[in-house]
Formats: sequence, structure tokens, C-alpha cells
Amino acid sequence: MKFKSKKDLSGAALVVCALAICALAILPVANARGVKLLMSWKNPAYSGPKAKRILVIGMSENPAIRADFEDDMSAAITNDGIEVVPGNHILFRPESSQLDADYLKAQIRDFKIDAVLVSRLVKVDKKTTYIPGHNYTVPYAYYNSFYGYYGTVYRQVYSPDYLREDTTVRIETNFYGANPVDGDLIWTGTSDSFNPKSAQKAIDGVVKLIAKELEKQNLL
Repeated sequence: MKFKSKKDLSGAALVVCALAICALAILPVANARGVKLLMSWKNPAYSGPKAKRILVIGMSENPAIRADFEDDMSAAITNDGIEVVPGNHILFRPESSQLDADYLKAQIRDFKIDAVLVSRLVKVDKKTTYIPGHNYTVPYAYYNSFYGYYGTVYRQVYSPDYLREDTTVRIETNFYGANPVDGDLIWTGTSDSFNPKSAQKAIDGVVKLIAKELEKQNLL
């Protein structure tokens, strides 16, 4: 490529500089955070009415995480026609891994619950990736002389090798009708949260995603 004037050369330098900056900007994308819905399935055989009183249960050994999830999800899916009850308001924390089914059924019956939304942590994956270093040549607009140009135009912006650790949190959420007593599956979904900064950040992302999907499926 030939440049006819100093103006053309300056323009070319700006283009190269812009490309170099874009290349640098791409690096953090691999470490982006967010939440993604991997699977959403609505039971085509379910013919029951829309729920009016929903119980939200977060299955977690940590009572604080459980309460935060149940409270936030309940707030997200409550509307004028739906009352939502966080599980921590009516269900005692179990003392063991043994489920007291009679107690659970009694609470659902006594509080007139007609649907249950339950979420559980499926797994947490941690992956370490080696990222090789890159050299980027960034031109500067010094063109008064060859030596001045040659000595100052090319500066190396060096990105060193590093290790990146990515965390993926997978959550499964099921929506059941509470009548009949055994409960029919209405909808199920699986989501992945990528590199959440905290448990609360993961909860926030999942809550918004699930609430939006339930509205899309016309279940709220």
C-alpha cells in the first residue's frame, strides 16, 4: 500500500491504532460475567389453571443463601394476581437430610399453596485456562523526521502470560402444580451463571432470568 501524503499516512496510523486498541479490548470478554438459560421445557400435557398462590423454595444448606434466594425470587414473580410465599416464612429449616413429607404437604395445604417453584444448585465448575501473552504494536503520530518517527512511533504494549480461572454455577428450577397433592411438573429450566462475583450476584441473575422466562411461558 502506498501513501501519497503525510495526511494519508496519519490516517493510516489512526486506523492501525484503532485496530490495536480493539484487539486489547477483546481480551476481557473471555472473563465476562452473566447468566444463560440452557434449557426451558413446558409440559404440554399440563392443563391446570394458572397459579394464584406460589411457594418458592431454595434448596441450600446455607440458610442465608436460601433466604436471600426465596425472598428475591418471591419479589420478582409477585404481581397483582399472584401471591408468592418465600419458603423461609412457612417452612422450618430441616435438622437433617431426611425429608418430612407429611410436614411439607401439611404446610402446603394449610397455607393454600397451589404451585411450588423450587430451585437447587446442580454443580459448580471451576476451570483454569492458560492465556499466552501477546505483543501489540501501537503507532504514534510523530512524523517530522525519519529518525524521530522510527524512534518514537513503535512502542510495545506487552500483555504477559497469565492464568484465568472461570467459575460456572448451574441451577435447576422446577415449577410444580400443588394440586393434586403429588404435584404435576408444569415447567423446568436449567441456567448457568458465569463468574459471579458473589452468591448474591448469582442469585440476582438467576432470579431475573427465571422470572422473565416464566412470563414468556405465560405461567405468571
